[in-house]
Amino acid sequence: MKLIHGGVTAAQGFFAAHTAAGIKYNDRIDMAMLYSEVPCRAAGTFTTNVVKAAPVLWDRKIVEESGAAQAVVVNAGIANACTGEEGFDYCRRTAAAVSEYMEIPPERVLVASTGVIGMQLPIDRICAGVEAMIPVLSGSVEAGTRAAQAIRTTDTHEKEVAVQFEAGGRTVTLGGMCKGSGMIHPNMCTMLAFLTTDMAISGELLQEALREDIRDTYNMISVDGDTSTNDTVLLLANGLAGNAEITEKNADYEQFCRALNYVNTELAKMIAGDGEGATALFEAKVLHARSKEQARILSKSVICSSLTKAMIFGHDANFGRVLCALGYSGADFDPDQVELFFESEAGRIPIFAEGKALDYSEEQATRILSEPVVTVIADMHMGDASATAWGCDLSYDYVKINADYRS
Repeated sequence: MKLIHGGVTAAQGFFAAHTAAGIKYNDRIDMAMLYSEVPCRAAGTFTTNVVKAAPVLWDRKIVEESGAAQAVVVNAGIANACTGEEGFDYCRRTAAAVSEYMEIPPERVLVASTGVIGMQLPIDRICAGVEAMIPVLSGSVEAGTRAAQAIRTTDTHEKEVAVQFEAGGRTVTLGGMCKGSGMIHPNMCTMLAFLTTDMAISGELLQEALREDIRDTYNMISVDGDTSTNDTVLLLANGLAGNAEITEKNADYEQFCRALNYVNTELAKMIAGDGEGATALFEAKVLHARSKEQARILSKSVICSSLTKAMIFGHDANFGRVLCALGYSGADFDPDQVELFFESEAGRIPIFAEGKALDYSEEQATRILSEPVVTVIADMHMGDASATAWGCDLSYDYVKINADYRS
């Protein structure tokens, strides 16, 4: 597997476009479209929030009933959530607009929205945006990058990644883009992710691979503990790589799963590191836990703690906050067996062991915690399981951003 330049247009047969539709923003592009020249197998995972946005309901119906799609339309600025039957009808009208201009059945068009909850979409601008994007669909790397820029809300930069690997003697490409900066605490399976591949693979295995992978990628990140109404991950496979279709869990399937995990992990970390107001990506690694599930619970508890997040922002080696977060996680362990370390590009330092603080340099600890990527390592000394979670620090700007989000 090798990392390549690009995102959703890296795989064969995928095209993207963007436009400034004026949905909420007056000074930036705010709408994107993805298109495959042939129909795709489609997989998806969606928010577990009881309050689900109209696009989530629309996409889930398509994924569950047919598992096939050929286009995706995404808008930023307005989430189309808590909008009733009118909001769902706007999904239908968006798909109908694509169908009118491209002769794709409307039930093969997926839609996604992100932004303010409770506002109705300006559907005339949405449909005009569709009409504007179709003539300029392009398979270029730049087209994919601009699509990634168009779906941002409070994100500070676009998020995309792509890889290539061999399967059945053919070169297969997998790329993706995502958005997410606030209201991030996925339980899927506001963040959106769109993945495209030219691999030939059965719909059942495509869905299983995605469903299993999000447990250790998107579901292991948190910015603020808020699970969005719009969380969606969509994975499209058009088969144009020409490999023999994967219909069983063989070596090619395992290679695909490794590539999918890499892409999803990198995108998930980009979301966590770009949390609203964040100055650092905050990583928690739990080692030697009793079970995988226990390791997930412990690591997620550390990065979700407001006190540990504030500790990272202040570059303060207040390890008691880490132990506290481990202790209320719900996982059972012996505190006297736990070892804690702080690590970054500035070095690694042991902080706690055998039930007490170690003799460490506060100055060195501060240097380590001042880097843009900071890792807390908790060795539980209980078993062989491990897990990693990703979050960010909690800065003054998080409150400022969310205090005037609707304005």
